[in-house]
Amino acid sequence: MLLHFTDKGIYCPAGDFYIDPWQPVERAVITHAHSDHARWGSRRYLCQDFSVPLLKLRLGADLQVQGVPYGESIYFNGVSVSFHPAGHIIGSAQVRIEAGGEVWVVSGDYKVEHDGISTPFEPVRCHTFITESTFGLPIYRWQPQAHIGEEIKSWIAGNQAAGKASVLAAYSLGKAQRLLRLLQGVTPRFLAHGAIAITQQVIVDAGWPLPMVERITPDTPRETLRNAVIICPPSAVGSSWMRRFHPYSLGVCSGWMQVRGHMRRRNADAGFALSDHADWDGLLQAVQATGAARVFATHGFSSVFARYLTEKLGLEAAEIKTQFGDEDEDSGDTGNEPEATPTAASDEAPGIHNDETLPAEE
Repeated sequence: MLLHFTDKGIYCPAGDFYIDPWQPVERAVITHAHSDHARWGSRRYLCQDFSVPLLKLRLGADLQVQGVPYGESIYFNGVSVSFHPAGHIIGSAQVRIEAGGEVWVVSGDYKVEHDGISTPFEPVRCHTFITESTFGLPIYRWQPQAHIGEEIKSWIAGNQAAGKASVLAAYSLGKAQRLLRLLQGVTPRFLAHGAIAITQQVIVDAGWPLPMVERITPDTPRETLRNAVIICPPSAVGSSWMRRFHPYSLGVCSGWMQVRGHMRRRNADAGFALSDHADWDGLLQAVQATGAARVFATHGFSSVFARYLTEKLGLEAAEIKTQFGDEDEDSGDTGNEPEATPTAASDEAPGIHNDETLPAEE
């Protein structure tokens, strides 16, 4: 096989590189800047060029990283490597690897609906496709983001009429930028947690036309917070940092909000199923567009999704255990073990892992 599944990650022996390794390696090819895919400690990094400032923000300014434009090939020992838009977050990419007439694509994380910020997802033809399956159950089907945006605006208007601030929990890289774009015009100023503000500053400095946010500090006047729109990472929910906003309503933005039990567990007043991952239909659309005869599913409902591909679509499909999670969905635990061995896709019932808990964010 062109790629092997090892205890360090997905490895290409012919090119001697790893894709999104979870242990330090000599050369790491990175799909995107979320921490479950881009980990510290490797000697050299290669990524799509929009990801360079984000990797430096998260892994260190002195990182040895090379950026490559979408669609441009580079070669390691005759193995072709190129990045193709994944539509997940800014700079996210599927990695296409070709050698000896064999083509594999590693998707990283992706979504097929264009969010107006990330470069839109492009299907890539291949023989073997490694797909994420975070929301690989038929219950996960998203409303168009414009519809969800209107729901959030209506919720904010209701809060403001009641004299409450609107606090929106959204992951700092990806979800927060989508919210800021969707909500432009609802308030003259957006207030934000420091994690959001730092990330937003790097993105704006890199030239992305997105609104700036005002970082909340101990010196922020209390009257500024009244009826405000505040964006924070999920990890801030329930912390002492929130107390200053009373009275407020809390809305959580995550694909897991499709299941009402998750909203109750987060003590949220509202849940908005806004995700940076493909839903069930999007996953199937992406897999079929590749034309791949062999598919490996990883993180999320991987065994269920692989079984469906085998039984309903007639593909050669299997689950791969990896250490990839769902950082951007406030779900760092998919229940996967730290190994990367293909297994049969026929031994697990749906709804076991992520449907049961909404794990903590970093």
